[in-house]
Amino acid sequence: MANFIEGETGTRMLLVGNEAIARGALEAGISVAAAYPGTPATEIIENLTKAAKAHHLYVEWSSNEKVAMEVAAAASYAGLRSLTAMKQCGLNVTADFLVHLCLSGTRGGMVVIPCDDPGAVASINEEESRVFARLAEIPLLEPSDAQEAKDMIPYALELSEEIHNVVMVRSVTRLSHTSGTVILGEIPRADPKAQFKCSGPPLDPEDGLIMPMPVVSKHEMQQRKLEQALVRFEKSPFNTYVGPHAPQLLIVTSSVCYLYSKEAVQRLGVQDRVGILKLGTTFPLPPRLMEKHLGLSDRILVVEETLPLMENNLKALAMDLAPKTGIKIFHGKADGALPKVGELNVDMVARAIAKVLGKEDRSAAFDSYRKRAQQIAAEGAPARPLTFCPGCPHRASLWSIRLVLEMDNRNGFVCGDIGCYAMDLFGSGFGATKTIHAMGSGTGLASGFGKLAAFGMTQPVLSVCGDSTFFHAVMPALVNAIHNKSNITVVVLDNSGTAMTGFQPHPGLKVDAVGNEVPAVDIAAVCAAMGARVEMCDPFDPVKTQKTLLDLLDEDDGVKVLILKQICALSPEKKSKKAYDLRVEESICIGEACGCNRLCTRIFRCPGLIWDEDRGKARIDEALCVGCGFCASICPRGAIERKERS
Repeated sequence: MANFIEGETGTRMLLVGNEAIARGALEAGISVAAAYPGTPATEIIENLTKAAKAHHLYVEWSSNEKVAMEVAAAASYAGLRSLTAMKQCGLNVTADFLVHLCLSGTRGGMVVIPCDDPGAVASINEEESRVFARLAEIPLLEPSDAQEAKDMIPYALELSEEIHNVVMVRSVTRLSHTSGTVILGEIPRADPKAQFKCSGPPLDPEDGLIMPMPVVSKHEMQQRKLEQALVRFEKSPFNTYVGPHAPQLLIVTSSVCYLYSKEAVQRLGVQDRVGILKLGTTFPLPPRLMEKHLGLSDRILVVEETLPLMENNLKALAMDLAPKTGIKIFHGKADGALPKVGELNVDMVARAIAKVLGKEDRSAAFDSYRKRAQQIAAEGAPARPLTFCPGCPHRASLWSIRLVLEMDNRNGFVCGDIGCYAMDLFGSGFGATKTIHAMGSGTGLASGFGKLAAFGMTQPVLSVCGDSTFFHAVMPALVNAIHNKSNITVVVLDNSGTAMTGFQPHPGLKVDAVGNEVPAVDIAAVCAAMGARVEMCDPFDPVKTQKTLLDLLDEDDGVKVLILKQICALSPEKKSKKAYDLRVEESICIGEACGCNRLCTRIFRCPGLIWDEDRGKARIDEALCVGCGFCASICPRGAIERKERS
């Protein structure tokens, strides 16, 4: 793809949604961007790191989302334009600061960009970020395509500076990761100077103290800022209507659901009966605009994903407008026309429209053709369950953890966390992990379990976390466990990067977001300074790892930390570099007859190991094997030979 960062004004380019957002930030003249990586938001900051030097930006991968928002807010307080981006779960981490930030207000324009994941395509939930706009009482914008994703960022930053408050621009997976045509605007060549002014009267928004107090007065100001935003929203270019002057049905929609709605109307051939009001400014809803369009039809279909937030807001507003627009019949989530969970698609919207209009649903026939095509395409294709990558150190770590818990024989268990290692719960893992929630929750839960000996609990309790997660959210839980003398073992799976989202650096590495050398924070030293016993092993050395872990479990007083350090097999530093050549000696491997019942390919299941049914032997797939050598240690007959590369 051409360089969209340096693309000239007026150039038409095909951009992924997150690229468009990054370009919009450049065109808006931002100076500071900070985030913690999380799909589907990661590429926004990734792309801004590429522009950092040429466009004099400060771009940071922060230790977590709350810190990232605080870094962006500091830039705003100093008069600079800034942004922070995160996936929907990350907005929870920011919440404590966000609700105070929105009271104290901002100076330079500041945009918060949550990227939601309806359907939990790459997440553990499909949480709604839109709720936070109402909770924090800040304006919410929702782009429907890549062009709007770019154009809304400058608009949002201008609005932020006008009302002296944060503005939220929400994306979703299908926008962030889908390509669209974008016409590039101009990138300014300004050189803004940062200065934090704090010598004026306390309530002076430009020169006073930064604080959310006095709360009632600040809260009143915050609500007046929303009213200011409404003045803009009434005439926003992002709110558009297409359709007849008096439609039988009015669709009110936003985000990518607008594209689904357009296609569904066209597929059903009801362009002369259905109008579509696309809202780019979704909170607060502009009342005069809604009065104008609600008056067009007696039937309203609200098309949005997951919760009926816009539907409920619209119903409340329609009650106030009823003397002018009349009583309306609403369709959407409440009447079951659309589901309250998962992603929407064109078929679902077409069915909802057909149901409301009493029209034959042609999409059902299309559905059957599509499903049959998918079935034909899938026939003969091998099953591809979720699995650890070939040579993944987490597979080796969890293998040893499971064996040690079995050897310990006290029904011990692992409290898990968010990361690649969460697959231990599923078919590709070994089942030692029994809980998984939010980042850092594994150690927090373990801290609680580890205090239950007083109630007769004798099971060993472990938690696992990644190195990036350790800095993000585990440290407070670890402090809690140490301070309260909880009897747990914390296993840090250190694979030297935020591997799940693309190897972004974290505080444990010697490089920052744009490649500058920075001091690394030593996880072992941090844990030791807190007062934990700390051990370190290479997970590819199962003998030492298992012996060390057994020793830690035998110690029943306080917190122990085991750091299993081995770089991710897919990391740029390690990729295509094999430590060992491996082969299966067929004369030794006797497969299902050896008593292990194909332990290597049925239980361990590294993709680099294959079961050859014709020969009744295991073999190494040279194309997939990364040469970690761990499999040589699991074969009970020693049939897997390992030769160190020179």
